[in-house]
Amino acid sequence: MDRGRRLNKITANKNSKIYMDLEDIIREHTLPFLPAKSLYRFKGVCRDWKLQISTPFLAHNQSNSFHNCSGFFCQSFSNPPSFISLDENSYGVPDPSLLFLPEPVYIRSSCNGLLCCQGRTHDKAYYICNPVTKQWKKLPKPNADHGSNPALVLIFEPSILNFVAGYKLICAFSSADFESACEFEIYNSTEGSWRIFGEIYFGAEELKPKSGVHVNGIIYWLFDSGGIVLFDLTMQRSQRLHHGHINGCLGVMNGKLSLVTVCNETLTVSVLSNTYTNTMAMNSKVKAWDTKLSVNIKNRLELSGFGPAYDRRSVLYASGDLIVIRGVRGLYSFNTKTQEFGGLRGKADHDDRYIVFIGYVNSLVDI
Repeated sequence: MDRGRRLNKITANKNSKIYMDLEDIIREHTLPFLPAKSLYRFKGVCRDWKLQISTPFLAHNQSNSFHNCSGFFCQSFSNPPSFISLDENSYGVPDPSLLFLPEPVYIRSSCNGLLCCQGRTHDKAYYICNPVTKQWKKLPKPNADHGSNPALVLIFEPSILNFVAGYKLICAFSSADFESACEFEIYNSTEGSWRIFGEIYFGAEELKPKSGVHVNGIIYWLFDSGGIVLFDLTMQRSQRLHHGHINGCLGVMNGKLSLVTVCNETLTVSVLSNTYTNTMAMNSKVKAWDTKLSVNIKNRLELSGFGPAYDRRSVLYASGDLIVIRGVRGLYSFNTKTQEFGGLRGKADHDDRYIVFIGYVNSLVDI
């Protein structure tokens, strides 16, 4: 009997050791893959978790590990920003109106947890901020006049080797020296200064400010009247990619530029397959875009109980596996993998020319 008791004691100790090892594994290797709001809630689990989540190393790992779209910042011309969460229990920010910034702002761009905002005062200063941590930085004044509604693209690609977030802000703006031309200016956080590229794109029309997308070192913007212009950051060259009329949204899917449109009750996802079709022979059969998905919206929405479909829909967001479209009765999400529609809680302005609808990643990135 004494021998049996000793065996039970040894077994209990072994089980305790296994449990502690599993607890350490969860804390060390699972927490970095969770969104910021969930991590703040999990500080209440125990003292060890609170200390782990509060370390700069965890914030750095989380910004490198978690890249899922968590929701959308929305803003009409005259109202402060608001936030639509894809999961209110998991994703969120403490101050969606961004009142922690020194002045009221317009949201211009977003990338991997960072927002680019512009002040509403005469100075029109640019701010880079993290709405979760409420950290922010005011950028120096650009060399050029970017206009009242600049076409900005924020680029932030987290690196496990860099604890300080290194980001870039690129703006395409109307040239002051040449008519119907646009130039390009970049801010580099590493250098802490702005620089105007020597490249000038002639024959430019007005760009859609909210349309900019960065894919593998190339920035793409939509023209108001149709077509796409690109700027290659490495080659520092621009070109027109597409001449036809486009009423859709640019995004990034599977690492490639995608174009999502809605026409005649059909949602179509196309992926860029050839950037250089403009240089091909006149009768070349090489296509610039490959159609990857085509979905009848009317039938799908009616069957799902979302009400009748409408011809005049706007594609507000398209990236990863997620597409957001605006109908008369509200906002709808579409998952390209499951091909399921869902409703989003939130309202969009009836005129999408005057609304900001920007995807956001719930990150702890440190500025």
